[in-house]
Amino acid sequence: MTPPDVTDAVAAIRRGDLVVYPTETVYGLGADALNAEAIGRVFEAKGRPRDRPLSMAVPELSAAADYVRPSADERAFCDRFLPGPVTVLLERTDRVPDELVAGRDRVGIRVPDQDTARALARRTGPITATSANRSGEPSATRPGEIARSVRDRATVIDGGETPGTESTVVDVSRAEILRRGALADEIEAWLADA
Repeated sequence: MTPPDVTDAVAAIRRGDLVVYPTETVYGLGADALNAEAIGRVFEAKGRPRDRPLSMAVPELSAAADYVRPSADERAFCDRFLPGPVTVLLERTDRVPDELVAGRDRVGIRVPDQDTARALARRTGPITATSANRSGEPSATRPGEIARSVRDRATVIDGGETPGTESTVVDVSRAEILRRGALADEIEAWLADA
């Protein structure tokens, strides 16, 4: 299968608009993760309370260097599990907008193990990494499952069906899984041994 063209999606993100993109978990809703207005559009489209932080997707961990300060243990964790279906909470720098993280001191970092998602982030810089659904509704594995109220506000990249298991959210600093998803058992074992 030919990879989807991301040209229109790149232009949309650069304008501050929304993009629906495939990942190795579910479809994501992307916007410029460094642009407060674009971040606001994500919250509006999802109907998500602004006190619930969003994560940031980057094409590889090195691309997050300006935005996070990982400890040695966190770096070891990232080296083991990224790219992959994992969101890891790391101490953020002041380059991460308060709007993205609801004023918190940590940001969720995603390095999707999916070529289209990484190609998009490689061309735009950090993008929001949140499921492309209305808050509280099931995540979408195909573009047709995404609520029209979200889809109509976004440029949609159709990457076919995604696997459907959401990322596992981990705070390595507390050796805690905050949301179980893909690879949760492996991650739990790694945290127990760390």
